[in-house]
Amino acid sequence: MELSVIDHLDASKVEQAVTEFARASNGRMVVTASPFGANHPEMIAALATRYKLPAVYPFRYFIAAGGLMSYGPELISQSAHAADYVDRIPKGEKPADLPVQVPSKYALVINLKTAKALGLNVPASLLARAD
Repeated sequence: MELSVIDHLDASKVEQAVTEFARASNGRMVVTASPFGANHPEMIAALATRYKLPAVYPFRYFIAAGGLMSYGPELISQSAHAADYVDRIPKGEKPADLPVQVPSKYALVINLKTAKALGLNVPASLLARAD
């Protein structure tokens, strides 16, 4: 396995890097959370689909943009917990004393249309676990 880190601050560099990466045999992508990805899920998912690269993404919105599969925290449930957490500060708690919060709900999402376009068969056991 080879790790390729892409300069995600420049869209043209992302496209160039994915294009070069796709030339290798048996390429796969794992997209991690980043501000660039959050603002360009359509571009990233389209590049993966164009080059027939199976890809796993950190959030569900990549799947809505055409990505293959995501596994990550449910952002809506996280937001609800964040509001409760922030509410503790005006009530007198010091931010430095608040415990670290971790997501409590994760979701596995699979885009069957993209799987078909990539020529992939998704096993029934994986579909059964998907949200």
